[in-house]
Amino acid sequence: MVDKPHLDEEALAELQDVMEDEFETLINTYLSDSRDRIESLKKAISDGDAGALAHTAHSFKGSCINIGAPRLGALSREVEKAGQDERLSDAQPVLAAIEVEFQRVTDALHTLMAGRAG
Repeated sequence: MVDKPHLDEEALAELQDVMEDEFETLINTYLSDSRDRIESLKKAISDGDAGALAHTAHSFKGSCINIGAPRLGALSREVEKAGQDERLSDAQPVLAAIEVEFQRVTDALHTLMAGRAG
């Protein structure tokens, strides 16, 4: 997991080429949606709902990989697996790592967007 980058520059470059003027909207939507999904992950853990945890983590994993955030995707996969195996206590420390990694990804995407606007 540690070998995965915070951002996949190649994937992001491809997204920029494809999305053109809509790229910024895509990034902002991803960031907003991700905040909601992280809150849903927290709620699933506090509610003891392993099924909701696995489902939300699976969805979050896909969006992270699609946007070019492979490390965040790998962490989401760990939470997904914990939910599938009904190991909610194992998911809590990984969720903390997701929050830290999401902040790194957010900062990196904001830096990317600022550079793109210039």
